[in-house]
Amino acid sequence: MSINTQFFPSRTITIYMARMFLIRTFAVLTALVLVLQMLDLLGESGKILAYPGNSEAELWRYVSLRFPMLISRFLPFSVLLGTLITLVTLNQHSEVISMKAAGVSAHQIIAPLIVASVGIALLTFVFQERVVTRAASTVRAWEAVDYGPIPPDSGVATNVWVKHGDDLIRAGQVTGSGSATRLRDITIYERSGGTLENIVKADEATPVEDGWKLVNVEQFDVRTGNVERQPQAIAAAGVTPDQFTLANVKAEEQDFLSLRRSIEALRIAGRPTAALEASLWHKISGPMSAILMPLLAGIAAFGLARSGQLLLRAVIGMALGFAYFVIDNFALAMGNFGAYPPWLAAWAPFALFFLIGETVLIRTEE
Repeated sequence: MSINTQFFPSRTITIYMARMFLIRTFAVLTALVLVLQMLDLLGESGKILAYPGNSEAELWRYVSLRFPMLISRFLPFSVLLGTLITLVTLNQHSEVISMKAAGVSAHQIIAPLIVASVGIALLTFVFQERVVTRAASTVRAWEAVDYGPIPPDSGVATNVWVKHGDDLIRAGQVTGSGSATRLRDITIYERSGGTLENIVKADEATPVEDGWKLVNVEQFDVRTGNVERQPQAIAAAGVTPDQFTLANVKAEEQDFLSLRRSIEALRIAGRPTAALEASLWHKISGPMSAILMPLLAGIAAFGLARSGQLLLRAVIGMALGFAYFVIDNFALAMGNFGAYPPWLAAWAPFALFFLIGETVLIRTEE
């Protein structure tokens, strides 16, 4: 008896299964994203239209920005559901039984779906790097100004908080970097031993040798209730510009290379980077989760449809897929808290469920 050692069952079957899988995956994705987009728009439309001058055009703009983010977030779920629908359909029509009778192994039956998933993973990574990061950055800046006009400055950070000793400093906007850093709408909460003593407000601030030069200063003494106004003042000695420019590094708003440079800058500045490092590696392991879905849902392809266990197998496949997403988010949260090393937080769930999927598939084949 000869053993079939080819990776794919045949060219015809491979194309047939891959096309069926891709059509169902993107059909599920379209339906899922449309429903979620409508629900999201219902929740935000009131806030968007509340800003004077906003109209239907701003609603469509919001949709155009949120749509890529929803696609990126729910594409792995769509791959899972698309795989289950494909395999259940093949099983119900006895096509899997026919392939098994022809000597095709379980791994060969799943192989076309895995290869198609590799293409989806690569597409997802490029889509996240080129489209989703920019959309996320724009949405965040737009929300910060209550859906009004976004400031034209490039690299604007909004609502930045910095802790220096006991003092807290809030900057409404931060632009530039290094000696060219500019702060706007500044509030300094001067504290001693945890007790608030003074509240200093200023319109603008620029870095100087002995601190920050504040413009249009208003100082409120908490103990006496007196308010003192000055055209200029020097404050926040010892606070460096990078504490503002690096304070709001958001992994979802930067591509892989930009985030890597930000992490290096934070490390040089002596700032903690574990959470961002976990998110950095998750930019690769996240899209690769699409490759796992055919493996985890593969159990739905095997077993006789008329045995009454097809639904149970589909439920088990779905449970394995959703368990991966739960554990992946949990591991990433542990990485953000510093409980797991960054590489473990990003890659451990993928490795664990790859072994689980292979074990289930091998047991099925036996």
